[in-house]
Amino acid sequence: MSLQGKTLFISGASRGIGLAIALRAARDKANIAIVAKTATPHPTLPGTIYTAAEEVEKAGGKALPIVCDIRDEEQVKNAIDQTAKEFEGIDILVNNASAISLTNTQETTLKKYDLMHQINGRGTWMVSKYAIPHLINSSKNPHILNLSPPLTMKEQWFKNNVAYTMSKMNMSMCVLGMAGELRKHKIGVNALWPLTLIGTSALKLVGDTSKMTMRAPEIMSDAAHEVFLKDSSKFTGNFLIDELFLRQEGYTDMDQYAPGLRKFTPDFFVPDEAVKEIEELRAKQGWN
Repeated sequence: MSLQGKTLFISGASRGIGLAIALRAARDKANIAIVAKTATPHPTLPGTIYTAAEEVEKAGGKALPIVCDIRDEEQVKNAIDQTAKEFEGIDILVNNASAISLTNTQETTLKKYDLMHQINGRGTWMVSKYAIPHLINSSKNPHILNLSPPLTMKEQWFKNNVAYTMSKMNMSMCVLGMAGELRKHKIGVNALWPLTLIGTSALKLVGDTSKMTMRAPEIMSDAAHEVFLKDSSKFTGNFLIDELFLRQEGYTDMDQYAPGLRKFTPDFFVPDEAVKEIEELRAKQGWN
């Protein structure tokens, strides 16, 4: 069970969770399109598509760095075409690129609203649209994975940041709809979301992280890898929480993602029933 020889198209892959997913696939000797806007160093965030590509190559994969703003249709079409031409197809799409502003309605500018909806909802839909023909042609267990939360209509998740929550639920609605749309093509379409905050450099732009307890991005990349190994003709339409899914797949060493920690800062949108199930599995399986 491996991703060797398969081609992944990962948006927002220059750093953070996207890069972690790329590096995990690289260990299987996969082909990976590193797709992001960051061609030159960011003023405060580390990494570019080129440094990410170097890491992927060192890890054993084949990398194709592509500068692409997923708000731009022509850039998206070119990025998809370039990937398919370079690696003779696309087998896995990861919609990871996302924008965030944890502000209420009055504090959210139209610029921020548009940015979140253009990247999160519209961008995910558009990248999927142009990748789908290649996924249909894939004979290598094709998947779409969106980094988005379980669908919910609970007020608690909307009231403090209406615009952001709407945009993330838009990504999840893509999962719900495309899972049904693409089932006849045996393409798995799923969502993956973290139980806890994930320690990425981009998180520091959101707020003070000094008092937050977080996990390493590798918990998400390991979970994503397990998704990609599932039979895409049967495993589709799922909204997965990282630790719960990994434990269901037999992982018990959770210490590797945050050595020595037992209590974490929770992420948004995690259902109470998922938390309860995770607590039951922790009591049964342990931590390592």
